[in-house]
Amino acid sequence: MARPRQTIVSLEDTPYYHCCSRVVRKAFLCGIDNSTGENFEHRREWVDSSILELATIFAIDICAYAVMSNHLHVVLKVDAEKAKQWSDKEVLIQWHKGFKGTLLTHKYLKEEDLNSFELQTVNECITEYRKRLIDISWFMRSLSEPIARMANKEDKCTGRFWEGRFKSQALLDEAAVLACMAYVDLNPVRARMATTPETSDYTSIQRRINSAMKGEQPPELLPFVGNERLNMPNGLMFSVKDYIVLVEDTGRIIREDKRGAISSSSQDILNRLNIPAENWLKITTEFGALFKGAVGALPALTDYCEHLERKRRQGAANCQRWLQA
Repeated sequence: MARPRQTIVSLEDTPYYHCCSRVVRKAFLCGIDNSTGENFEHRREWVDSSILELATIFAIDICAYAVMSNHLHVVLKVDAEKAKQWSDKEVLIQWHKGFKGTLLTHKYLKEEDLNSFELQTVNECITEYRKRLIDISWFMRSLSEPIARMANKEDKCTGRFWEGRFKSQALLDEAAVLACMAYVDLNPVRARMATTPETSDYTSIQRRINSAMKGEQPPELLPFVGNERLNMPNGLMFSVKDYIVLVEDTGRIIREDKRGAISSSSQDILNRLNIPAENWLKITTEFGALFKGAVGALPALTDYCEHLERKRRQGAANCQRWLQA
């Protein structure tokens, strides 16, 4: 039985979550349907642009994503502190970027006169919108529903386009986050939709590589900010160069027609994560099969389960086997 979302998300333990949505009724999200010969490749652009647009609305950062032929993966970081720091007007401005709001919330932003009852109603809306802007369920709903409507219109049909629920799992520590990101970024390479990460269209790794070639980082993705230090900016540990090299090294090895080995810089990252190279290759190839629930070292998994009042640690054996040397 599927768990209620509130029993999966625990921002007290981690802001990082891996989400996956799949399509139904033999629908194609993108690519060519061999049974009909129809090309749905343009739908990948729908999803790609929607993910990045939603990141400008929600207090949720995009760590990694990949748009596949019949599903999509996205690794998110919820920035609850950013949402807390938004003023009431900023919350409404953010919400109105993607949603209609109400007549009263628009009047409030225009600084029109409101009576006490109307002002109370606006304040209730602001409180609710602030919660929604850090809610991964609202994020995924806002991503999937418009895509479903466009696809149904194009297919001249009605009904579900996506499976009823998207799958999500908490990523409890640095190793789990980086391994899941690499798994997501390498999806097209494993599926032989691309030969290398840089040729993987509609993925975060392609964006990171293209920006790195200009000496930049893509502003629409959560940046890599280097090693931990005082006054850390919001971002991912390690350097973007080291991460790209790690993904490229891994991609060369997991393709059977490519020869490759873990470079010294990549090995340094794995040493810091305390993950043996052979475990890393297993995880980045079979992450979805190995881990069905929260992912992380046993102490972090124990705390997560206690906070959510779970009696057993789902997936503890695989977490211990593959994420600890």
